[in-house]
Amino acid sequence: MNPELVETITKLIVEKLQTVYHLSDEADDTAKLLPESVKLWNTKSHDENGKNHGFTFEHASERKEDSDQLVKFSDYTSAPNVTEQKEKAESKKSPVQCEEQMVQDGIEQPFNQEELESLISKTPARIGVGRAGLRPKTSTWLKFRYDHAAAVDAVYGNVNEELLKSLDLFKVNTLVTEKEVYIRRPDMGRKLSDEAKNMISSKCVKSPTVQIVVSDGLSSKAIDANLEDVFLSLQQSLKSIGLDVGTPFFIEKGRVAVMDDIGELLRPKIVVLLIGERPGLVSAESLSAYLCYEPRIGTIEADRMVISNIHKGGIPPVEAGAYLGTIIQKVLKYEASGVSLVQKEG
Repeated sequence: MNPELVETITKLIVEKLQTVYHLSDEADDTAKLLPESVKLWNTKSHDENGKNHGFTFEHASERKEDSDQLVKFSDYTSAPNVTEQKEKAESKKSPVQCEEQMVQDGIEQPFNQEELESLISKTPARIGVGRAGLRPKTSTWLKFRYDHAAAVDAVYGNVNEELLKSLDLFKVNTLVTEKEVYIRRPDMGRKLSDEAKNMISSKCVKSPTVQIVVSDGLSSKAIDANLEDVFLSLQQSLKSIGLDVGTPFFIEKGRVAVMDDIGELLRPKIVVLLIGERPGLVSAESLSAYLCYEPRIGTIEADRMVISNIHKGGIPPVEAGAYLGTIIQKVLKYEASGVSLVQKEG
């Protein structure tokens, strides 16, 4: 931008402001808020020694003969009407519009403390966290970044091999070999590889009543955090009911519909798939349990059912495992799952 134009415009604005603030007696106090002089640097003019003295503009009523003389700014903090004006402005605001004073963990003086606490107790969502001006508070923003990083780690992480060994789960793969492909091609996560089909056929019991399958899905952390409790509780529940269980195994990078391939291979009555949910910013460790009665290629999503939000902040893992046993009994009784089960129950 042209420096001469900048200087000219700035000069006009400053002179206009100074003139406006001295037009009436009512503006006298406000004028005190302005500096008594404003210096603008002349980008072109230099004296014979090469020194740039700039331009200086004083209040119209208090012109100084020496343009280079330093002039102190007025002490506007002690102006008699500043506090009064602020109090009047605050008194005109409604309670909802009152300026919120924030603390590290949220709102210091909420309009309705009881209602806010009630809302916070009912959801893990980010409410009542406060703000700094128009932006999130530093603590809130850092927590958000932390939760986002945890979600990314959950998607790209790997399940603890020691956990799988302790539960005696052998591992097979879908058609997916890389995580990026898994994210871009959900269809490939729904199909078992030929090697996986051969391994499952050779190692697993055929035609069990219940076939338990585990997959990392979109959250390896969900498996690490919850699988042991859910798996052992489910096994105990099925044992107490007297149902036979097939050979459980782990599918790496699997999707929900992979249970259709399993149904074709092993012909179980029910397939239970324990899979990591898509991580959110509240929890990256949430597990889901999908059930389907006699899944086969072509099974529609309406015939599947799910118990989701299994983690320490949602449905307790041990409780979820026991509850799954009850649901499985109902599925076997009506020989249906999903929407069909609801319809048959009447």
